[in-house]
Amino acid sequence: MPKIRITLPDGSSKEYEKGINGKKIAESIGPRLAKDAVAVEINGRIADLEEKINEDSKIRIITFRDKDGLDALRHSLAHLLAAAVMETYPGTKRTIGPPIENGFYYDFQFKNPITEEDLPKIEKKMREILPRWDKFAKKEVTVAEAKKEFKDNEFKKELIDEFSKKGEKLTFYKSGDYSDLCRGGHISSMKIVNLDSFKLTHIAGAYWRGNEKNPQLTRIYALAFPTKKELDAHLKMLEEAKKRDHRVLGKQLELFSIHEEGPGFIFFHPKGMKIINLLKDFSRKVHEKNGYEEIQTPIILNRSLWEQSGHWEHYKESMYFTKVDNRDFAVKPMNCPGSILVFKEKLYSYRDLPKRLMEYGLVHRHELAGVLSGLFRVRSFTQDDTHIFVNPAQMEDEIIKVIDLTDYFYKAFGFDYNVEISTRPEKFMGKIEEWSKAENALEDALKKRKLNYKLNPGDGAFYGPKIDFHIKDCIGRTWQCATIQVDFQMPQKFDVKYVEEDGKKYTPIIIHRVIYGSIERFFGILIEHYAGKFPLWLAPIQARILTVADRFNLYAKEIKEELEKNNLRVELDTRTESVEYKVRGAQLQKIPLILTVGEKEEKNETVAVRTLDNKVKFGVKANVLIKEVLDNIEKKKEKFEI
Repeated sequence: MPKIRITLPDGSSKEYEKGINGKKIAESIGPRLAKDAVAVEINGRIADLEEKINEDSKIRIITFRDKDGLDALRHSLAHLLAAAVMETYPGTKRTIGPPIENGFYYDFQFKNPITEEDLPKIEKKMREILPRWDKFAKKEVTVAEAKKEFKDNEFKKELIDEFSKKGEKLTFYKSGDYSDLCRGGHISSMKIVNLDSFKLTHIAGAYWRGNEKNPQLTRIYALAFPTKKELDAHLKMLEEAKKRDHRVLGKQLELFSIHEEGPGFIFFHPKGMKIINLLKDFSRKVHEKNGYEEIQTPIILNRSLWEQSGHWEHYKESMYFTKVDNRDFAVKPMNCPGSILVFKEKLYSYRDLPKRLMEYGLVHRHELAGVLSGLFRVRSFTQDDTHIFVNPAQMEDEIIKVIDLTDYFYKAFGFDYNVEISTRPEKFMGKIEEWSKAENALEDALKKRKLNYKLNPGDGAFYGPKIDFHIKDCIGRTWQCATIQVDFQMPQKFDVKYVEEDGKKYTPIIIHRVIYGSIERFFGILIEHYAGKFPLWLAPIQARILTVADRFNLYAKEIKEELEKNNLRVELDTRTESVEYKVRGAQLQKIPLILTVGEKEEKNETVAVRTLDNKVKFGVKANVLIKEVLDNIEKKKEKFEI
């Protein structure tokens, strides 16, 4: 029998008989791995454990500890969902059902609309079908055979034509009585699926292939995990997240609003603007200390600039356009070209580098109406954008400085984070050797800072690889915010130069970076992270003074003036309501400090202090309170204790 060589992730290799599959390879490595194996990666492609391997290959055995293993589980369950829908609603047209984070979805065209009240019935049908399923049987078919199977389904026929034009083999996968057009990547057996480890959650409208001009479909979303325990934990987290919904808190706390007159564009109210400005003020002070210079560039720029930058070719579908003096202009989706024009106004020497140009740049990007979501997905947002011009010798050291600065920022908000590197995508600008230098610089910088990172092959921007920082909030969710990108391409496209020590002109490298990312989105994350209970330094109103009766109004005003002399943000509530009523009102507004004054306080020149965690301390002198508050603000503590 002919032999093939199989190479494992650790670099070791071994000969096996041609036609062996992932399951048998896992068994040869060890019984534990064979028991846990759910799929296999063959030369970068996810496949079923039963698939035969007929040539020398690099393989990786996949378990539920891997993202690919979870994706295989979720993709397999998407088949089960489609089977349940087809049994429950005959005549429905199936389209696609990919895995997504924490679950999967499947898009259908129903004869008659369904509602979320129908989901329990579909979920029940899935559980009825599941015990009849086991392995997925693969069958290669011709175009004619595939189209015959889907003769009344124009969506599947479009996919069949697309796959065949690319030269892909058409395959059907069958488990139980259900068969579907599929590229594969399922778990080893549906017998390992826990009946209580998945849940249908909601439905939404979705356009076929994400194009508004195409038919609208019904998307059924689901959660799925290897165990019921993991599903329950996730559902508990979602329940907690619901209580923290920034859209609800944003309205309750009078921070921002969203209006039909401007979908995807946020209306910030005075309290919301206070927090936005506090975030900018903090950022400005830190960046000034670290050698950054602030600039501002126009929002609308000529089409020729975006053609030169490559955005017109690579990013046009996400841009807004207008005409000025009968010429084409675009609303900027990114800040980099404007920053480059500022740098080019002067011929800098090597002594001037690194040159760190920072901008709180307002950008606009077109998003489909269906994906807009509060502050998290908008059409207009502000980036704390910086473009750092360096020579090759400075590149790695500057990346390290940006990593350190990012770490400083996230510690100020109490965020842990993890890091990912995204490398050259399929569609890219420039030379491969430049990409290799950029990718190596990013990796070496992380290694020198001893930061663990995950590799995302092919997920870089079209002009350069990047480091992404994913912060973790207090209920365990992660959010991608900071990015560091190394760019050899833009400086070449714009013919950017500096003068080196030898007197000759050279092209610098640009490091693009953001830390907040989108300030609006970061604000939304903070609202949910703190559940609206902002720490003192960020709270739009830091203290509210409540009077027990009108005769204490004058003393309350004196306390207010004393606090305001120390730049504290204070309100006075002298309404003729009960103290309990006024306390409740302040708590609903999540004001960090509620100060009560009455006869005892006026006589002793003190205040009663109630904190957000509902602890009360009586007889606090104003000067003592101010000292404690200022110390808390300076150290940016998350909680206030006195």
